[in-house]
Amino acid sequence: METESEKTPSPTINAPAPREEDASPVAKAQHQRIQFPPLDPWFQVYTISAICHCTVGMYNAMTVLGGPGMVNHTVATRAAIAIFATMAASSLSVAGPMFDRLGPRLCVLLGGWTYPLHVGSLFYCNSTGNATLVVTSGAILGVGASLVWAAQGAIVTTYVPEAQRGLAIAMFLFVLNIGGSIASLWDFLSNSYSTDTASHSAGTVSDNAHFWFLAVMCMGWMSGIWICPPSSVVRAGHLQQEARENRNWRQMLQSTSQIMSSWQVLGMIPLFFCANMFYEYQKNVVSHWTFNIRTRLLFGALYWTAQMVGGIIIAVVLDFPGVNRRARARVAWLLLFVSGIIIWGGGHAFQKWSGRHLLHELKHYVDFKGDRTYMSPVFLCILYGMYDSFWQSFCYWLMGAQSNNPTVTAILVGAYKTFQSVGGAVAWCLNANKMPEPLAMHWGLCTAALIIAIPSVLAVTLTSVKSNGNARAGLADVEQRAEVNEK
Repeated sequence: METESEKTPSPTINAPAPREEDASPVAKAQHQRIQFPPLDPWFQVYTISAICHCTVGMYNAMTVLGGPGMVNHTVATRAAIAIFATMAASSLSVAGPMFDRLGPRLCVLLGGWTYPLHVGSLFYCNSTGNATLVVTSGAILGVGASLVWAAQGAIVTTYVPEAQRGLAIAMFLFVLNIGGSIASLWDFLSNSYSTDTASHSAGTVSDNAHFWFLAVMCMGWMSGIWICPPSSVVRAGHLQQEARENRNWRQMLQSTSQIMSSWQVLGMIPLFFCANMFYEYQKNVVSHWTFNIRTRLLFGALYWTAQMVGGIIIAVVLDFPGVNRRARARVAWLLLFVSGIIIWGGGHAFQKWSGRHLLHELKHYVDFKGDRTYMSPVFLCILYGMYDSFWQSFCYWLMGAQSNNPTVTAILVGAYKTFQSVGGAVAWCLNANKMPEPLAMHWGLCTAALIIAIPSVLAVTLTSVKSNGNARAGLADVEQRAEVNEK
C-alpha cells in the first residue's frame, strides 16, 4: 500500500521538500510559533469558517426569514442578478490576482464589509423607497463575495495537512450552514400551525432582527484581522511569500490563463458548472409546487441540516486513514456517481408521482400534519441536501489536490465560483422559460460532468509535494512556467 507524504511543503512546488534537520533558524522559529493560536492552521480554518458563517451564513439565514422581502420582488430580482453577474465576472479575473497581491487577510477585510452594506441597503430601501442603492450594493457584494470566497478556498484547502483536508472542508460546510438551518427551523416553528399554502404568515425580518443580522455581519467582517498569510502558518510554509515575489499584474493574469488551460482543470469545469444548477429544481419545482408553507419550511431546515451531515460523511471517505490519496479520489468519485444514480432515480419516481397530481391542478397539497404522504418526498429532499454537500466537498477537495500553493488554489476557487454562478443563472433562466423535463436535464448534466472529470480524478497523485526526486503531476509544469515568467 502506497503511503502519502506528510512532509512540510517546500517554498516552491517543484523543489524537494526540506528535511526537518536542514530547516533554517527562521523555519524552526515558525515551528515554535504555531503554539500561538492565530498561527495554527486549524485556528485559521475555524476563523474563516466563523467569518463566512457571520457573513454568508447570516445572509442566507436572512433570506430564509424573508429579508429580501423588505423590498419588492422586482428590486430583489435585479439585486440578485447584479450579485451573480459581478461575482461570476470577478471571481476568476479579480479574486485570484488580488489574493496573490494582497493575501487572505486583506481579501477578507476588503470583501467582508460588502455583506452588511447590502443588508443595510435593504433596510434603507424599505424606509425610503430608494431601490438604486439595493441594486448598486448588490453589484458591490458580488465583487466582495468573490474576494471572501477566494481567501476561504485557499485557507481550507492548503493550510491543513493533505490527509485532513476533507475534514477541514466538512467543518467549514457545517459551520456555514448552521445559520440557514437554525433560521429555517425558527421559521418552521413560527408557521407550524399555519394552514396557508403559498406564503409566509410572518412576511419579512423585523427591524430589531435586521439590526442583529447587521451587527453579526460587522463582527464577522472585523474578525478578518485574525487571518494570517500562508507564510506565517507552518503547514503552508513559504509558498505564498515566494509566489508573490516580483510578480506584476500581467504575469499574474498570464499564470491564471496557464492554470485554467491545464487539462486537469478543464476536466473539472463541468463539475463547477453543475454545482448550483440543481438548486433551482430542488427548491422551486420539487419543494414549492408540492409542499404547503409549513412543510416547505420543514424541508428547508432538513435540507440545510442534511448538507452538514453529508459533509461529514464524505469527509470520512476523503480522509480515510490507511488509504492513499489517489485511491480516496476514486472512491469519492464512485460515491458521487452511485449516489447520484440512486437519488436522481428517486427524483424520477417522485416526478411521476407528483405529475399525476399536477394533471388535476393540485398544488401545495403535501402537509406534514395528518398526511403520511409527506414522508417520501421529504426524505428525498434530505438526500438532495446530502448530495449537494457531496458535490461541493468533492470539488473543493479536488481543487486542493491540484496544488499546495494557496495562490493556485485561490485561482481555482475563483473559477469554481465563476462557473457555479453561471450554472445557477442558466438554471434560473431555463426555469423562467418553462423548460420541459428539468429533472432529465439536471440528471444528465451531473452524470456527464462526473464522466468528463474522470481523467482529472485519475490524475490525482499521492501528494502535491515533490519529494526525493519524484515528479509531481498536475499543475507543477504550469507553476514552473509561471516562476520562469517572473525572472
